[in-house]
Amino acid sequence: MKTFNIFLVFSLIAMLQVNAQIPDKDQESLIKPEVEISTNIFWQVKAYHPDVKLLKVKAFDGNGNIYDVKAIQGSDDTSLLNVKAIVDGKYLPIKLIMIEGDRYHPLKAITEDGMIMDVRAITEEGFKLPIKGVSKTGNIIHLRAIDDGLEYYNIISISPFGDVNQVKGLKMMDSDVEATINGVKIYAHVKAIKISSTDM
Repeated sequence: MKTFNIFLVFSLIAMLQVNAQIPDKDQESLIKPEVEISTNIFWQVKAYHPDVKLLKVKAFDGNGNIYDVKAIQGSDDTSLLNVKAIVDGKYLPIKLIMIEGDRYHPLKAITEDGMIMDVRAITEEGFKLPIKGVSKTGNIIHLRAIDDGLEYYNIISISPFGDVNQVKGLKMMDSDVEATINGVKIYAHVKAIKISSTDM
């Protein structure tokens, strides 16, 4: 009887050791590398005046074709978003550019071959209002859509969840020419920035 008990103990120990070497497949399936969220969230870009409703902001090519302008959120951080024109599935940079003799710096989209596209606000009547950088506070350039009566409209971006950022020019350098993109001289980058209303 004693011999049988000793055999039983050794058998149990051997079984436990074998089982300990077999990986738990269910546990392994729970250990996965982190997956980066790559889905972009698109914010609408609008021109805003307290006395009127929001105006659409669009990009226009030389043939009059109209394209969306969006602020693009690629992560949970919404404090600084890129602003792009979406043309045939491509994201084109939107910048304040240098134009000789222009007092203000116009807002334009730039194609891969260096063509310049207008970026304008559209009124209910279909008028296309130019958008320009009209003043500077530190390294922030304030953008406005301007109508014939010199009414100024702020440029904002609105998320699908109702959050609002201000669309501004942003200078990183002291020189007038910030960079050259596809042969076009840039005065300032353009971002949708989370700032207080007092900075508008």
